[in-house]
Amino acid sequence: MNPASRAKAIVVDPLVAWARIEQEGDDPALLLSRYVAVLALVPAVFGFVGTSLIGTVVPGVGILRTPVFDGLFGAIFGYVMTCATVLLLALFVDLAAPLFGGRRDFDSAFRLAAYSFTPVLLAGIFLVLPGLRFLVLTGFYGAYILWRGLPRLMKSPESRAQIFAAAIVIVAFALTSLAAAAQRAVFGTPGL
Repeated sequence: MNPASRAKAIVVDPLVAWARIEQEGDDPALLLSRYVAVLALVPAVFGFVGTSLIGTVVPGVGILRTPVFDGLFGAIFGYVMTCATVLLLALFVDLAAPLFGGRRDFDSAFRLAAYSFTPVLLAGIFLVLPGLRFLVLTGFYGAYILWRGLPRLMKSPESRAQIFAAAIVIVAFALTSLAAAAQRAVFGTPGL
């Protein structure tokens, strides 16, 4: 699997991509190492460049940059937390599926979490310039991708898929916010 072509497919036409993904039997370990781990580099690298090399303009002070050591370890921490967030999100999807009329299947839950997190990871490009940081909100397109994939992968009824997707988005937002807060507290660098 080519991560770039799969990311493009899931973002451009999620319905066709989900039909293809439903037929595949991606192993979660391979998906984590060959897709999530590759795309998780985007926010880590661009966040490091933005905070440590480019910096932030502060009126009356000048350009503030995070020290390279802190920026590097913050990027590593953010990278690991991004991968962990996708894994924890998959666990939540798997455990919550019966509550929303779906079936438990960790492999499908992991595919759903990994692929629907794609816009969030790609939005990490905007971390390169602090003034563009607000564009990270484009990652919320992942909520739509998630909603469209729930009936296919978790066999959740269409009538309950929106509520299930909303619950997953809330958990994903909480996990991402906690990881970003921890990264900021420990390393002084903003997370995803």
